[in-house]
Amino acid sequence: PPPTLFTKEPANTELEVKIREWYQKQGPTATRDYSPYYKTIEELRDKILVETIENNKMILQIDNARLAADDFKTKFETEQALRMSVEADINGLRRVLDELTLSRTDLEMQIESLKEELAYLKKNHEEEMSALSGQLGGQVSVEVDSVPGIDLTKILADMRDQYELLAEKNRRDAEAWFSSKTEELNKEVAINTEQLQTSKTEITDLRRTLQSLEIELQSQLSMKTALEGTLADTEGRYGAQLCQIQTLISNIEAQLVEVRSDMERQNNDYKMLMDIKTRLEQEIATYRQLLDEKEPLDTQTLFLFPPNINKHGKTMTKHYP
Repeated sequence: PPPTLFTKEPANTELEVKIREWYQKQGPTATRDYSPYYKTIEELRDKILVETIENNKMILQIDNARLAADDFKTKFETEQALRMSVEADINGLRRVLDELTLSRTDLEMQIESLKEELAYLKKNHEEEMSALSGQLGGQVSVEVDSVPGIDLTKILADMRDQYELLAEKNRRDAEAWFSSKTEELNKEVAINTEQLQTSKTEITDLRRTLQSLEIELQSQLSMKTALEGTLADTEGRYGAQLCQIQTLISNIEAQLVEVRSDMERQNNDYKMLMDIKTRLEQEIATYRQLLDEKEPLDTQTLFLFPPNINKHGKTMTKHYP
């Protein structure tokens, strides 16, 4: 039998129930919970911030190590220049010491020459005195016989005393000059030796300082190299992690865009279904109003010839011959 108005009303009610159930299952109120994604994004952002801070700290440590290495390099160059200056002073003092040694040797040779000359003069003096004594001895005997009263021995003794006094004076002068020159030379040698010893001590201290600075410089350079290697490893590792995180964020954002698109599509479907529901309710109300207003004949006509409803919810009137 053809469907009547009373048989279509339960069908409309059933359709309304299905629409409500579909809306409860897939409508805007049944949205998925994406809060875990937002939490994951916040955690990833926090990790990126922490790693960025650590990276900046590492860069700061490398800069500090580089500055310390430059400082030690400057100190090393200063100490090296001071060392070269001290070595130049020592070389100058060595030349002065060599000159003083040569002067001392020359003075000693002069003293030996003067001693030899003094001995030669003494020997000549003695020979001359002996020859003169021999000559005067013969003459004295002759003169005594002829002219008595002249004491030649006393004259010779006086001459001998004068020569001896002169020779002693020359010897004392030479010894005094030699002593003064030797004392001056010894003083200069002592001063130069003391300066040389002081310079040697300073050089030793400078060498120790230089060695310690070189060791510390090598240590700082090694630390710098290690920190640079650590920085490169850290940048590589966290760069890869950052790429992964960015890829994950992009995927999550794409999923969020897709979810928004699905929600908009479901919302449009929901609006369309609600529109269909509203139209069906209006048609049902219209049928009821017509049922209340029409006569029994018209009601029988409606039973025999019910209106058709298309898929859009509109009433289509069928004309029969």
